[in-house]
Amino acid sequence: MPVAARQPAEVVREYGPFGDASAVHGVTHDGHRVWAATGEHLVAFDPASGTTTRTLDVACDAGTAFDGTHLYQIAEARIDKIDPVTGRVLATIPAPGGGNDSGLTWAEGSLWVGQYQGRKIHQIDPATGAIRRTIESDRFVTGVTWVDGELWHGTWEGDESTLRHIDLASGAVVQQLDLPPGAGVSGLESDGAGLFYCGGGSSGKVRAVRQPKAPPRA
Repeated sequence: MPVAARQPAEVVREYGPFGDASAVHGVTHDGHRVWAATGEHLVAFDPASGTTTRTLDVACDAGTAFDGTHLYQIAEARIDKIDPVTGRVLATIPAPGGGNDSGLTWAEGSLWVGQYQGRKIHQIDPATGAIRRTIESDRFVTGVTWVDGELWHGTWEGDESTLRHIDLASGAVVQQLDLPPGAGVSGLESDGAGLFYCGGGSSGKVRAVRQPKAPPRA
């Protein structure tokens, strides 16, 4: 990878831990608040103040997404569609990894699901769970997100975690941000305004990372 396309991640803020939650498994952004999946609760917080504003009692042990109206949450081998006001589960579809799923995001009318040890990202139908496309990775895949037409995903292997912009056709890495050693990435979501929010796994924290400028074209 060209040196210009790889750089240290700029962590600008940390949030949490959240109450007695011991981990953050998934992260999304609803345009105003950040949501963190902590296992038994989805916790929403104000990114400006860090104050918790909502808590939903739902199973949430992996990725989280928001489609503009509803939350989607991986729970074991399924993906639940959730009303963010009431916390009610409105529909359920099978997760493509059958319980080995990680990140989740919404883009272009599809859900995009990471498979951790499978090293894949699936584009799926949000109504049926049918797989529309699969992108291979050469690293464990944790969180996934779209921003400015770019697909990014998190990796976490040992003490090393990165955020990577990948080419949709080939899966090749276009740009990479290296997090500090030990700063694991579980969930990932962009706010569309210059920041990535990264779940911090067993740290119980969410880290805000500045989105870099696109690398120069060769």
